[in-house]
Amino acid sequence: MINAPKLDRIDINILAELQRSGRITNAELADKVGLSASPCLTRVKRLESAGLISGYSAIINLAKIGTSQIVFTSVTLGDHRRADFQKFETRIAQYEELVECHLVSGGFDYLLKFVVRGIAEYQEMMEELLESGIGVSKYFSYIVIKTAVARGQAPVKLHAPSLAR
Repeated sequence: MINAPKLDRIDINILAELQRSGRITNAELADKVGLSASPCLTRVKRLESAGLISGYSAIINLAKIGTSQIVFTSVTLGDHRRADFQKFETRIAQYEELVECHLVSGGFDYLLKFVVRGIAEYQEMMEELLESGIGVSKYFSYIVIKTAVARGQAPVKLHAPSLAR
């Protein structure tokens, strides 16, 4: 990352704590990372300004709201020019049900993750996509039966320089 601040052990610990609990108060955060409140807040603001913290959100239990189904979809495009990828990505991003879209290497081009109310909604959406002319050659759907592990984000400390461990 260009212009990224040099991170030390305390910065990494701040990121890890905020990732674990975004609603933590500054005083609690400072206590957990071994700082007083003012320098802790200064560091958090610096990390936000540098783009290392891109936002805060709540994790919603969709099962408490209504039914939901996770579907992974592998997509192969018919053509592989830059414009084909851009056209697909622009169109697929319009679906609110799409929560992840990854361009991958291997036997297909994209791996998508949808969260829909049910299979009928998913199939209707896929038929619309196929009819939209965005270059989908084929797709395969993988219906999630059970989520065994869902951490949400990669652990900051495992990806930080060795000084943070």
